[in-house]
Amino acid sequence: MRHFSRVFYAATLAALLGTAALLAQDDALTAKARGIHERVMTLDTHNDISPNNFTDERNYTTDLGNQVNLPKMIKGGLDASFFIVYVGQDTGPAAFTQACYDRAYKSAVEKFEAIHRLTEKIAPDKIGLALTSDDARRIYKSGRKVAFIGVENGYPLGEDLGRIKEFHDRGARYLSLAHNGHSQLSDSNTGETQGWKWNGLSPLGKQAIAELNRAGIMIDVSHPSKESMMQTLQLTKAPIIASHSAVRKLANHSRNLDDEQLLALKKNGGVMQTVAFASYVKVASDSPERTAALAGLRKEFGLPEGSPLNAGGGRGGRGGGGGGRAAGRGEAPAAEPNPCAAQRGAGPGGGGGRGNALAELSEERRAELQTKLTALNEKFPAPARATVKDFVNHIDYAVKLIGIDHVGISSDFDGGGGVDGWNGADETFNVTLELVRRGYTEAQIAKLWSGNLLRVLDEVQAVAKRLR
Repeated sequence: MRHFSRVFYAATLAALLGTAALLAQDDALTAKARGIHERVMTLDTHNDISPNNFTDERNYTTDLGNQVNLPKMIKGGLDASFFIVYVGQDTGPAAFTQACYDRAYKSAVEKFEAIHRLTEKIAPDKIGLALTSDDARRIYKSGRKVAFIGVENGYPLGEDLGRIKEFHDRGARYLSLAHNGHSQLSDSNTGETQGWKWNGLSPLGKQAIAELNRAGIMIDVSHPSKESMMQTLQLTKAPIIASHSAVRKLANHSRNLDDEQLLALKKNGGVMQTVAFASYVKVASDSPERTAALAGLRKEFGLPEGSPLNAGGGRGGRGGGGGGRAAGRGEAPAAEPNPCAAQRGAGPGGGGGRGNALAELSEERRAELQTKLTALNEKFPAPARATVKDFVNHIDYAVKLIGIDHVGISSDFDGGGGVDGWNGADETFNVTLELVRRGYTEAQIAKLWSGNLLRVLDEVQAVAKRLR
């Protein structure tokens, strides 16, 4: 009996010592990751906005309940963000007319002005607008956050390619020729199920490639079709980016890049900014009952189709796999029919990313929504959602296929993005921690978080200088 006790005691002590050693090892790894996270510039290349959140009364100096704002950036150590001038694709009977182009242009300008308002009037002591990589590094070293501007959808250009230079002068540093739905410039990835309009780029879109090169704006291929991307690569004189896409081999979605596209991107010298959008990271379908219940909850609270239903963009709010943003803010439909938009939410006049519709609810209404969402989740459980580990699997795959110099990081926050563990800017450290767990060095992590993207920006601007 005494022998048994000694053996049991020894085994217990060994187990305790082993657990303590593992905890110590994990603490050391976390400390290492925190050091790296503090030293590298973390840049997320896709965060949607609503102009309603850039006013004197309501702005990013406080936590508005959305996924990206200054308090959350500070808490999570997110140093820089591309704020997005997003305009939805009109599909109504007059979509490709000057009147509708002008409506889209007006919406785009409203968002440009909102970002300038934040960085120049509301909080210039907290965040600055960068136009070059040198600007970004200077602002970062000053202790402030860094804002860049990206344009999602070339639709507001209309047929006036002179607007490309105008958008550049307003601060745009990347632009996508299409979103969800074919534009006047390019087919969209949605053509895989809806059919094609141009079989790649339109004649005007091909001219736009040259103008973007000349202006020094990075060309973004995250939403255009595969054929559009391949034609873009044949025409561009500068590297391109996919500002928020993942690996199609791991999640078969038309918004992701297949191996052929990834290898072509490497040859071009570009970069894929891997996106932490749950349904692009891991394809999972809600049950019909859950889908209907979520749709009913959005309707009850006046939220656009696909809107996240919690402040973190989490389980109740991942909004389906389509990836399209509703552009509306949950307001009542206009009394007059809109010839530009085929349906509510399809037109460009709204406020921005889907997550901002939630942010515009009162605190009381958000609390009521969360209570009902909790009950819905209990009745109709969500399928297993993508995690930070699943997300970094996409980074691993791309790095092994095309190399560390051609991969970056993005979230699509406030536009439907988020995975468990990185549901908002406040959880940004978790990405760095997972990269450290997998053995990435500080130099490699610095490339993934910002170095690769800023290198492409430098090269694009150098090409523009030569062309001019």
